Amino acid sequence: MIPAPTPRRQSSDLRKPVRHTPQSDAVVTRLALDARDGDPERTDRFVRALHRDVWRYVAYLSADPQAADDLTQDVFLRALVALRRFEGRSSARTWLLSIARRTVVDSLRHAAARPRLSDRRDWQDAAEAAQPYGVPGFEDGVALAELLAAIPAERREAFVLTQLFGLPYAEAAEAIGCPIGTVRSRVARARSSLIALLTDAQTPAPAPQAAPPPPQDRPNRQERQDRSDRARDRARHTRPAVRTSTPVAVSG
Repeated sequence: MIPAPTPRRQSSDLRKPVRHTPQSDAVVTRLALDARDGDPERTDRFVRALHRDVWRYVAYLSADPQAADDLTQDVFLRALVALRRFEGRSSARTWLLSIARRTVVDSLRHAAARPRLSDRRDWQDAAEAAQPYGVPGFEDGVALAELLAAIPAERREAFVLTQLFGLPYAEAAEAIGCPIGTVRSRVARARSSLIALLTDAQTPAPAPQAAPPPPQDRPNRQERQDRSDRARDRARHTRPAVRTSTPVAVSG
């Protein structure tokens, strides 16, 4: 039994930190083991305990928060079918997130194989059109999701699991299905990509430079000569006259 759909989550939920401890993982693992008998109340407690984590993970992994509700329902449908075989060798959270990963991958493959009927705006535009701006943290949530959507999917997945969900590298490697060294490498590259994106976004655009003045024509030889002649004429006409004194004869 899957609980009734929860209210649609806001994009601001994407920015809320998620940190788990061994104690909290042990609690949800115990809930999963208790729900294996199919008891409706135990199943409901198990689903509600991990619903938010699954929603956040598929929203990040698919880069489409608007599809996260449907994907989350699909994840729990698959998980409840497989729950009887869960033995608690790993935490229930890691086990469930590995199912969520396969669900998103299957969804992306199905979408890629399906012909597109029309061009659709990217998911950020769709989210902004559907969500109210008055919700605290909405713009931050969209910005964070937009940055993560800009990096390669395998790096985004490793970063989300370890840095946002707080899974140890070993559990993240188990959920993804790759060596732990690969997870560390992807996380490091994701950090570098995000830093580069943030640096580019914060670097101001260079101010436009003023156009240089048009070049002036240099006077040719004849013009220079004419100017020189006119200057001499002005000097000659403005020169003051020099008086000469006539000697006076003196009679004896």
